[in-house]
Amino acid sequence: MQQKLETRTFLLFLFIVSVGFLLILKPFFGTIFWACAITVIFYPMQTRLLRHLNGRTNTSALLTLSACILVVVLPVTFLISSVVAEGANFYNKLEAGEINPAQYIEQVRTAFPAVQQTLERFGVDIARIKEGALSVTMSSGKWLAQNALSIGQDTFKLLLNICLMLYLTFFLLRDGNYLLELLIRALPMGDARERMLFAKFGEVTRATIKGNLVIAVIQGTLGGLIFWVLGIPGALLWGVVMAVLSLIPAVGPAIVWVPVSLYLFATGDNVKGVVLVAFGAGVIGLVDNILRPILVGRDTKLPDYIVLLSTLGGLGLFGINGFVIGPLVAALFIAFWGIFIREVHVLAPDSDLDRESSEQQTREDSAV
Repeated sequence: MQQKLETRTFLLFLFIVSVGFLLILKPFFGTIFWACAITVIFYPMQTRLLRHLNGRTNTSALLTLSACILVVVLPVTFLISSVVAEGANFYNKLEAGEINPAQYIEQVRTAFPAVQQTLERFGVDIARIKEGALSVTMSSGKWLAQNALSIGQDTFKLLLNICLMLYLTFFLLRDGNYLLELLIRALPMGDARERMLFAKFGEVTRATIKGNLVIAVIQGTLGGLIFWVLGIPGALLWGVVMAVLSLIPAVGPAIVWVPVSLYLFATGDNVKGVVLVAFGAGVIGLVDNILRPILVGRDTKLPDYIVLLSTLGGLGLFGINGFVIGPLVAALFIAFWGIFIREVHVLAPDSDLDRESSEQQTREDSAV
């Protein structure tokens, strides 16, 4: 009795201390998450370097981290600073009246009266759409301008977060195997199950990040390139917006290029409109339809509709981190249920019927 009380008391305090530690780490969730994600992606490189460097973990981790900085951190930092600067310039043009979203909507309404009639049939007011578009555009531009200023003012904080992420990544790369074995020993689910689940975690994380980022880079580059070729202002900004929107399967960059193509048709630039529609549907859209099932669906072993729903749900719950967390949770959900079905031997209704039929036949044979 005394031993059971001591065990329960210990487990209670273990739970309290663990929750307290997680609350302490909560402000650094994004930093820790991306440190773990980068570690998972670059760990195969760390393993190869370990073999060539005769097990020198510090050196191999440092070289892997340097490659990560050159390939990921520096390009992303440069791209973000360029986009924020262009966003601030876009906001200045809005304030100066050089860009007028309400005028663009009015031009589309005049050129396509059937669109107005259809909207009015469903009770949609064009005037409210114009006001809403102006409000959203102004607030978005203002947000970009404010963040451009805050990034300039809070450079130290930004650098601190990046340095903390890289610092954690170094130790995760160096001590990855030890930490993994420690978790396997600590978790009371059975070593075989835990190894399978951790393998699934790494597999899904790598596939989701690498697949989605490759698709985002390709679609954003293609979108920005066609905007630049057609002379549409803010090609870099819209290219990055399309890259971010490409994280939403099936729709993605079409949210940007479809309205722009409608505007081109409305203003009489039919050739540019046809080129943009053809390129958007035939090239940008084809990239998503071909590469996403190959890079994401195949490696995560998730159906396309599960990838779509989990990505949208993840983005809604966790923001930008959700494009990884959503499919990861879905894959772990399927893995856990797979273990349950396999080990607990849950039978389907048809199996129950077959078993009852077999038992009935056995009884009849025995009676005979």
